Amino acid sequence: MAQEPRTLPPSPNWYCSRCSDAVPGGLFGFAARTSVFLVRVGPGADAIPGTPPFRVIGELVGHTERVSGFTFCHHPGQYNLCATSSDDGTVKIWDVETKTVVTEHALHQHTISALHWSPRVKDLIVSGDEKGVVFCYWLNRNDSQHLFIEPRTIFCLTCSPHHEDLVAIGYKDGIVVIIDISKKGEVIHRLRGHDDEIHSVAWCPLPGEDCLSINQEENSEEAEIPNGKVIAQTPGTKGCYLATGSKDQTIRIWSCSRGRGVMTLKLPFLKRRGGGIDPTVKERLWLTLHWPKDQPTQLVSSCFGGELLLWDLTQSWRRKYTLFSASSEGQNHSRIVFNLCPLQTEDDKQLLLSTSMDRDVKCWDMATLECCWTLPSLGGFAYSLAFSPVDTGCLAIGVGDGMIRVWNTLSMKNNYDVKNFWQGVKSKVTALCWHPTKEGCLAFGTDDGKVGLYDTYSNKPPQISSTYHKKTVYTLAWGPPVPPMAFGGEGDRPSLTLYSCGGEGTVLQHNPWKLSGEAFDINKLIRDTNSIKYKLPVHTEISWKADGKIMALGNEDGSIEIFKVPNLKLICTIQQHHKLVNAISWHHEHGSQPELSYLMASGSNNAVIYVHNLQTVIESNPESPVTITEPYRTLSGHTAKITRLAWSPHHDGRLVSASYDGTAQVWDALQEEPLYNFRGHRGRLLCVAWSPLDPDCIYSGADDFCVYKWLTSMQEHSRPPQGKKSIELEKKRLSQPKPKPKKKKKPTSRVPTKQELCDGNEEESIKESSGPVENGVSDQETEEEVREPEPPCGDTPTVSKEPVTCTPASLGLEKSKVTINNKVPVLKKEASKEKPEALIIKKRKARSMLPLSTSLDHRSKEELHQDCLVLATAKHSKEPSEDVSADLEERFHLGLFTDRATLYRMIDAEGKGHLENGHPELYHQLMLWKGDLKGVLQTAAERGELTDNLVAMAPVAGYHVWLWAVEAFAKQLCFQDQYVKAASHLLSIHKVYEAIELLKSNHFYREAIAIAKARLRPEDPILRDLYLSWGAILEKDGHYALAAKCYLGATSAYDAAKVLAKKGDAASLRTAAELASIVGESELSASLALRCAQELLMARNWVGAQEALQLHESLKGQRLVFCLLELLSKQLEEKQLSEGKSASSSYNAWPSGSEGCFVERVTAVWKSAFSLDSPEQYQAALQQLQNIKYPSATNNTPSKQLLLHICHDLTLAVLSQQLASWDMAVEGLLRAVMQSYDSGNFTIMQEVHSAFLPEGCDHLRDRLSDHESPTTPAFKSLEAFFIYGRLYEFWWSLSRPCPESSIWIRAVHRRTTSVEQSQQVDNVSPEETDPKASQPEPSKTPEPDVKLTEEGEQMLNTCKELISEKHASLQNSQRTIAEVQETLAEMIRQHQKSQLCKSTASGPDKNEPEREAEESLSSPQSQRKEEKNEAVSLPELTKRLTEANERIAKFPESIKTWPFPDVLECCLILLHIGSQFPGFVTQEMQQQAQEFLLKYGNTKVYKRQCQTLCT
Repeated sequence: MAQEPRTLPPSPNWYCSRCSDAVPGGLFGFAARTSVFLVRVGPGADAIPGTPPFRVIGELVGHTERVSGFTFCHHPGQYNLCATSSDDGTVKIWDVETKTVVTEHALHQHTISALHWSPRVKDLIVSGDEKGVVFCYWLNRNDSQHLFIEPRTIFCLTCSPHHEDLVAIGYKDGIVVIIDISKKGEVIHRLRGHDDEIHSVAWCPLPGEDCLSINQEENSEEAEIPNGKVIAQTPGTKGCYLATGSKDQTIRIWSCSRGRGVMTLKLPFLKRRGGGIDPTVKERLWLTLHWPKDQPTQLVSSCFGGELLLWDLTQSWRRKYTLFSASSEGQNHSRIVFNLCPLQTEDDKQLLLSTSMDRDVKCWDMATLECCWTLPSLGGFAYSLAFSPVDTGCLAIGVGDGMIRVWNTLSMKNNYDVKNFWQGVKSKVTALCWHPTKEGCLAFGTDDGKVGLYDTYSNKPPQISSTYHKKTVYTLAWGPPVPPMAFGGEGDRPSLTLYSCGGEGTVLQHNPWKLSGEAFDINKLIRDTNSIKYKLPVHTEISWKADGKIMALGNEDGSIEIFKVPNLKLICTIQQHHKLVNAISWHHEHGSQPELSYLMASGSNNAVIYVHNLQTVIESNPESPVTITEPYRTLSGHTAKITRLAWSPHHDGRLVSASYDGTAQVWDALQEEPLYNFRGHRGRLLCVAWSPLDPDCIYSGADDFCVYKWLTSMQEHSRPPQGKKSIELEKKRLSQPKPKPKKKKKPTSRVPTKQELCDGNEEESIKESSGPVENGVSDQETEEEVREPEPPCGDTPTVSKEPVTCTPASLGLEKSKVTINNKVPVLKKEASKEKPEALIIKKRKARSMLPLSTSLDHRSKEELHQDCLVLATAKHSKEPSEDVSADLEERFHLGLFTDRATLYRMIDAEGKGHLENGHPELYHQLMLWKGDLKGVLQTAAERGELTDNLVAMAPVAGYHVWLWAVEAFAKQLCFQDQYVKAASHLLSIHKVYEAIELLKSNHFYREAIAIAKARLRPEDPILRDLYLSWGAILEKDGHYALAAKCYLGATSAYDAAKVLAKKGDAASLRTAAELASIVGESELSASLALRCAQELLMARNWVGAQEALQLHESLKGQRLVFCLLELLSKQLEEKQLSEGKSASSSYNAWPSGSEGCFVERVTAVWKSAFSLDSPEQYQAALQQLQNIKYPSATNNTPSKQLLLHICHDLTLAVLSQQLASWDMAVEGLLRAVMQSYDSGNFTIMQEVHSAFLPEGCDHLRDRLSDHESPTTPAFKSLEAFFIYGRLYEFWWSLSRPCPESSIWIRAVHRRTTSVEQSQQVDNVSPEETDPKASQPEPSKTPEPDVKLTEEGEQMLNTCKELISEKHASLQNSQRTIAEVQETLAEMIRQHQKSQLCKSTASGPDKNEPEREAEESLSSPQSQRKEEKNEAVSLPELTKRLTEANERIAKFPESIKTWPFPDVLECCLILLHIGSQFPGFVTQEMQQQAQEFLLKYGNTKVYKRQCQTLCT
């Protein structure tokens, strides 16, 4: 059978939307770790007839981190071009024929997550990143465009095959947009419907929307809502369907012409078929799509567990799909599928290639939907290779992804007939060994120290030894049993036992018949047999000679020991290597010369291989061990450590070695000659094995995740690269992913998911014996080990979790690497050697206590000799001479060896040196050594260098010294602004008051109070003083709540309530009121509660106001006032009368019975809400309210406040009515009316009249018992105001442009010009008519014939009450006084002004006072008067004032006490009515009104009106 090289490549990267692609003609590429592997498919693959037509033909090497995207150029003539994107931030364009980079760009600032080569523009490559940035790059003109469409993570993008400017982008959050790159990335459609990551976007291969007959009604609900903008139809948008697959388990078909979804396909839940994955493992979904070019009504998608579905889009309502490979079991992927890409071979077969988490690449025939072939791949380092001695051609591969591969290399039908074994492994597989005679029995060892046995012919889980190694298993070997397992008869024990060597340095013997039993450490037997007392070396390798009589152990120190069965007698030690031994291999026994079987090759952490011939030693069987120091042959050439050795079973003395220098070397060991060197790997080689059938064929595995089958005859090189070549190889190797110093880049989009999976799901599966560790876990770990950490390549979903370093020799590496290759212990050894040094480097050397003495002991040899002589003289002369004393003085460092006095001098000198160099702490320590603690303390105190340490030692010198030291330290701390610490030290010597005072004076009140509370009596005045001082400061700074706590602490509750109320908002006032109530300050509580209610009233929060008043019993009367106010406000609001009607009023839910008059409604609510129904209760409320007086109202009184004051009086009136106290009721009503009259608020006055006097005042007159009672004038006044209000209403009803019939008049319309009316109305002073009247404007109006009704006549007759001589006279005198006072005030102002401006010109001065006076007078009429008349003199004014006061004094008190409507104002209105509507006002009444105006209208205000109406 012809032989050809083969590659078992790394797994395609996971969680990438497009990292595999294919072009017509049969070239397929997929991204794996940091490179892209190319596979030729179809006839061009030159496959052996009968085997699947594909071959791995090369690799694109250049990226330094995980490749995240791969796309071919699909334009004829450019099929050789492709593009890749990587986590290293670059996009590279390649020529696959030369496997070189054509060009590259690094425009992206963030992780690139999507890539596509436009199918319409032959030089356009579009890429997108995690932050939402899209770059369009035109290869031919080396130009680029930056587009930022949405600030979201891009998951995939696909250029339209029909329109060169359209690109569809899918985002992490489920949004899909279609953009036009010619319009700066304008969004043509925004498609909403998915609610999770978009994994794939596929355009329909046919333009237009005729290929699918989708009718609108059948669409899912989403289809009815248009997404995005409605845009004008352009040729580009006219029609095309778009399919999207999302993590939300749906596929949606969108119409580009309508910009909306037209079909939704929900993935079916299928029963897992084969695959051997535990169904309980929760696996993340990846939904990828392929829309076949020649079948636009069909769509291929992935599904939950790796199945592929072919959807029939013509029957969307039935959800019709066909399963790929439905007939044959086990052909489907067993994990989720990431990428699908179509491929048309040279013989026009339509194929589909898929990559999956199960690490297989599968090829499907689209005609039959069956799997044509599978390319397996590796998700971790290839640690170990072993050919079965029984089942020839069966190669076991131990991989870092937690799976064992068993590759049937002799299969005639399938070049890659590989079975996976993962159950029970759960870790990197670092060692393998087939049983020499038992079929299918494979021993494996793992990174975590586990040893197990697999039966590769069954599906059973492996047997696991109950004894674990503490570290990585380096090597496994089958050999004869030795004691204690060797005891017993032939049938009682196995013929071969399993030996394992682990990273901790022990070799264990396991019983394959009983792995659950204990394994034995062979060191005990070696020690006993050879009577060894010293510590045995750390073992790193074990190898049995083929005849089973001799065992070799390699050790960490480089030695190799040879033992003989049955009791492991040590017969020889080889001291050749000086570093950890990684590999020992015995020559096979079927050579042409039997003595060759005594050759043993060994490799270690240095690069030289030694071959020893042990025939003489073994055959002589020496009594005591022999030591060999000379090798039989030396094989030099490798430039890094040796990891594995294998003798050719087909040749004599031919050896292959694997090395960290990245090559495998074939040697002729007997001639010491290098024959062939294989350089195909991109990493450090970890294992190598010679094909048992083909003398030309060797398999090797490395940390590049690859296993290569290569032929020695095809190698160009004969020896390992030296010098520059070796450097280039190193560079090539280092282009593998560099481990980042674990800055876990938290990629938002793809990688995280990766991590989530790999680290999460995958590991989980490992933990639960559910899924093969392959899933990522292993890779990672592997990466870690090797230091060339893989990028989280798809397969290695994430980089190792521990930080990794890069240099192969790096110590850390070596250390953790113990698991790396068979011999990883190598690393172990170096690590242990170098580690202490590393630690020393990190540790900072402590400063010397005696630096001067030390330096004097490091002088020249002559000086040191002289020291010895001086010392000898001093020690041995009976009476020290002056010379000796002088010498000792000079050489003070000899104090260490002489007497105490000299030692003290030495200590003093050293101490002085420390002080000068700024190390007082060392000086203090020296003084302590002397025992002079007091001196130390005094010196430190003087220099301000006392420390906690020194003060803590002070008690040793005595109690008083300690007290003094603590006080001194406290002072020092105060200088350093450490007041709290100083206070703590004062407390330690019981100086409590001093500590508190210190804190208080430095404003540490909180700490001072804590100490005072803890240490002083509760009644100590200091505590109260602290609270009050702190409270005052807090109050000043506006921290009222904390200040209130202080006042409460000082038992000054009144102040606490006052300070809380300071802020003045409703919440603070309420809290203050509650607080005052709790502490018994009922008066304060009541006033605060009332203030709170008034605040809430301003905000129209009636409910809150009532709750606030509820706090205090004494406010029950106020609750009645607020209740009446609320009902009145509500009535006003309903009538739309109250100004600024507010919708935000929060009314109480009182029964709002509209029946009955207002007073009845009020008393009903009082009864229901406040249980007010007995005379006693009414009386109590009345007394409460009578004590409250409000100031009289003015024009500027706010309406809410005015209403409150009015309602207070109205409440008194209602309470008096309930008590039948009608006198008080009248006075209360009158006060309320007066408040509204004084403030100029006619609306409220009329509302009071309508609510409380709906039928007039007659019922009150009847109730007043005595007509001569003191209340009669008040009643007259109330009645007058009532009539005054009615008069205005009557006048307004006549003044409307079209008077309508009312209770007072009947109207019949005719047309006239009402100019007189307008003139007359115009003549009435605004002051008189108030803002109450809205003046009609002159216009042509239909003037009605207006007749008085009976009620109208009656009302006008009652107006006689308003024309009261007494009141007119009194009001005239009051007006005169007001006018005189105003004129006097104006004269004083003018005088002050003239004093200020001392002006010389008399003209302007004369006029100025006059002008000022004119301006200050309110009406224009008075100005005219001033123009005509000269200024009045001061005596004249005084006279007028006196006369007016005298007139007023003559009026009875009853008239002066109760106010009355302005009589002249009423006269004017009556005269207006009489002139407009003759006959309405009696002649007698008009006559009387005119007389009053003439008699009393002599003040400025009325003069003009009098002239107008009375002439």
